[in-house]
Amino acid sequence: MALKHRKNKFPFAQCPVGECMAFLRGAWTPNVIWLLSGGPRRFSELRKDITAISAKVLSTRLRELEELGVIHREVMSTSPPSVEYSLSDLGQELTPAIAAIVNVGQRLKKRSAQMAK
Repeated sequence: MALKHRKNKFPFAQCPVGECMAFLRGAWTPNVIWLLSGGPRRFSELRKDITAISAKVLSTRLRELEELGVIHREVMSTSPPSVEYSLSDLGQELTPAIAAIVNVGQRLKKRSAQMAK
């Protein structure tokens, strides 16, 4: 006997979760947003915070996030000129979701460590 196909309770043309995750898919994107949630950072500070990221990838991610309106880029009038990045209002909206993922990740890591004992 074949199973009856159930209708979706959330009839969207395209899944909004998938759309958001497609945006966050870029390597290091959640890390950059998470670090900027603590306040404005310069490129070199972000580079030191994410030791495994290359300058090229960080630069690409920052450019993409700026184009999407997630971060704000401010050129400081110093000598030599420096750039400071901060989260926009849209970027601030992402921080609770990333914070929830961080919390679950910490609990999973703790649980894994307890199971290994």
